[in-house]
Parts: sequence; C-alpha cells; structure tokens
Amino acid sequence: MIIVKLIGGLGNQMFQYALGQHLAMKNNSTLKLDIQGFKNYKLRNYDLNCFNIQENIARSKDLMCVSLPSDRFIHKIGKHLEVKLTGVQQIQYIKEQKSDFQPEILSLGDNIYLDGYWQSEKYFLDIENIIRNEFSIVNPLTSTSQNIAEQIKGCESVSIHVRRGDYVSNPVANQILGVCSLDYYNSAIQLMNKKLKCPHYFIFSDDLAYMETIFKDNSSVSIVSHNNLDKNNDFQDLYLMSLCQHQIIANSTFSWWAAWLNRNKYKIVIAPEKWFKDKSMNSNDLIPKNWITI
Repeated sequence: MIIVKLIGGLGNQMFQYALGQHLAMKNNSTLKLDIQGFKNYKLRNYDLNCFNIQENIARSKDLMCVSLPSDRFIHKIGKHLEVKLTGVQQIQYIKEQKSDFQPEILSLGDNIYLDGYWQSEKYFLDIENIIRNEFSIVNPLTSTSQNIAEQIKGCESVSIHVRRGDYVSNPVANQILGVCSLDYYNSAIQLMNKKLKCPHYFIFSDDLAYMETIFKDNSSVSIVSHNNLDKNNDFQDLYLMSLCQHQIIANSTFSWWAAWLNRNKYKIVIAPEKWFKDKSMNSNDLIPKNWITI
C-alpha cells in the first residue's frame, strides 16, 4: 500500500497523486489518498475527483498504521523514518526534504506514506502517458466553457495565467512565492508575438477586476471569467488552458499542469525564471527543459 498525503490546491494535489501512482505501479501496489488534511484546510478542497483517476481514499484504519512525527524531529534526523507498530503492518513515513528532485524517492518500496509536494515531472515521466490519461476530465463542461473551447480551437491560442489571490493576501504564500510582475507578462507577450503569426490570448486569473484594468480594449485578448463564480469549476479553467496551443504560466502549479497537459507537439511554454520569492528554494527541477524561462 502506498499512501500519499494530499494538501494544497488542485495543481499540488496532481503532483502528489502522480508520484504516488508511479510508486504504486512500480511496486505492484495500491495507491490510497489521505485527504484528512482538508478537514482543517480552509483555502482549498480535495479536487481530484474531477479526473479519471484511480480514486482510493485512505480509511481511518489505513492511517492508523502510520505514526506522524513532528516536523522538528524529522528535520533533526534528516532521513526516512520507519514506524514500528505492534500487530500491524509497518509503514515508512517519507517526508520531502527539499524542493529539488530527490531521485532516491523513486527507489522506495511498498508500504510507505508520502508527505510533500514533489513538484517535478521527473517523479512520474516513466508513466507520462498514464498520468496524461488519468488527468483527463470526467465531468462535462458547462455550455459557456464549451463555447470558449471552440474559440480556443479556432485560433492561434495562448493562455495566460495570472495568479494573485492568496499570493497577495496570505503573508506566508507571499513570502515564499510572491506574484509575477507585469514586466514578466509584458516580456512573455512580446516574445510570443515574435514567434507567432496571429496569437489570441485567453486570460485566466483569480483576480479578474485587476485583469480588466490591464487588458481592457484589446481585441486580441479574451478574459475567461465565468468559472470564477464556482470554485468547483477550477478544473474547467485548467482544461481550457490546456487546450490552448501555447501557454504563459504563473509561478503556480495550476497553470504548470495546464501547460504540461497541452498535447501540442510544437507548443511554446513561457514560465517565470524566478518561481520562488524565497531564495532558499529553487525551481531547477520544476521547469521542464524545453520550456522558456524569462
């Protein structure tokens, strides 16, 4: 049994699932999803049920096999922990130690509990096609989303994702990540304009009022706003972004996945070189090598 702790927004949950699924398949095991953390997590909900995943929610008796030590204790010993419990199967508690890719994680065996964000495609590239298929949506698009999808397919479409929200309002998120500057987006648009003949930009953001002040009166821009009325429709924005031929993403795993799931062989993806505001963290293993950073 492989248990993966799910926490954070949809993009984070997708990274966590992808690693867990890879290890479950390598070990001929079952992946179970620990969603207990969402009981006290006010920012986001468990959202992976919008996808065609193998959904096995960890039960209380599964989690009883795992003893969760404090972060301070984990940091102090700096290695994997093996939890020994009398009368039950042993479960290894694996805590992510850094933002870089940890290749040793892929050598882990069965009966483990994964706690981390695991933000690198290197954790699941061996099963890339499986992950792409599992992250196909199962819920139907709204009629408005269907109309937007047809527009996207009918032009040289570029999605732009502007993440603000908690990156602005939450002091912790702002300190670790911060928001991408307007200079970044202007430079990315200028680069796309040079590379493409007639790009049309589809803007996705959690701060639409701000977007309208920036991109107003621009005939080559469409602001996609309807899904912001219902947070349960986040997956529709991710899907619509992935349909675009090219992407300009934010320092957000939400638009990262939209770009990664884009099946256009000739796609251009522009990502921020400065992903983390926190200088102790880096995005060396987060950004695929064929994406452009500025």
